[in-house]
Amino acid sequence: MCNKKSTNIIKIYYYMSIPTVAKKLSTAAIAATVIVLGIGAVAQATVLTFDDIAPISDFDEIPNGYGGFNWDNFSYYGNGRTEKLARTGYEKGLVSGDYAAFNGFGNPALVSDSVFDFNSAYLTATWYDRLSVTVEGLKSGATLYSKTVVVDTTQPTLVNFDYFGVDELKFTSFGGVQPDYLIKTLGRGTQFALDNFTFNEKATSVPEPTLLPALLSIAALSGGSVLRRKQLKQS
Repeated sequence: MCNKKSTNIIKIYYYMSIPTVAKKLSTAAIAATVIVLGIGAVAQATVLTFDDIAPISDFDEIPNGYGGFNWDNFSYYGNGRTEKLARTGYEKGLVSGDYAAFNGFGNPALVSDSVFDFNSAYLTATWYDRLSVTVEGLKSGATLYSKTVVVDTTQPTLVNFDYFGVDELKFTSFGGVQPDYLIKTLGRGTQFALDNFTFNEKATSVPEPTLLPALLSIAALSGGSVLRRKQLKQS
């Protein structure tokens, strides 16, 4: 037995014109299919904290394959290094856990893989305040995104990048001035600490163009079936 709400819905469709019914059903069928496909395309973000690499007392190169990426001129450091460099940006750059990454010798560093989305990361200058860090997002060698941020040695800065569909990141640091409280350490360089590197394993996918005829066929079949039932009732 239909409840009152169901009966009202049936009445609404009964008094609609046939083209209107077909249009609404076709739209609903396409929308439902796209929603189902879209849910499957959403990828969950992954956060690399550099705490799950082999334990070290000082620093070492990040091995290729960590997080599914190739790492060029990126090293990671642990508590042993922060004890030696207490009060520097290395210590402040540890956002979570006991490890973070940095660009070796202050030179440009790369992260590469197949296509991915780069969401965000924490950046901290290790030696120089007002250090500039340019992060480029590339695909097949072409620069799709570029953002320059200014960071200090006193605290990490969360930077939201939102680079979609890239296969390489290039980090370049320059400028900055050493603060007075770090002069006695004799440390110099344009290194920066990197932590909580957040990304999506795959770029947001879009249904293939070949799916469109299938969606239209589903909509047409759904609309046609209802129209035939409607015509039988009216004959």
